[in-house]
Amino acid sequence: MSISDRITLEPGKRGGRPCIRGLRITVYDVLAMSAEGMSETEILEDFPELESADLLACLAYAARQEQIELHPSL
Repeated sequence: MSISDRITLEPGKRGGRPCIRGLRITVYDVLAMSAEGMSETEILEDFPELESADLLACLAYAARQEQIELHPSL
């Protein structure tokens, strides 16, 4: 499954922010929990609908967005 399969954008959901697999959990939510020190295990325990691959997709999505900001022609 690719990043685009795991990270979805829906205009009416969570203000159009990128979400995980159409759920109401945003990439930002996951990144913020991780930045606050939550482990992968803790995040997955708190949100059992998530999978480990979803967390990796959030990181990959954030990295890709950073790359796009630095090199808009990509």
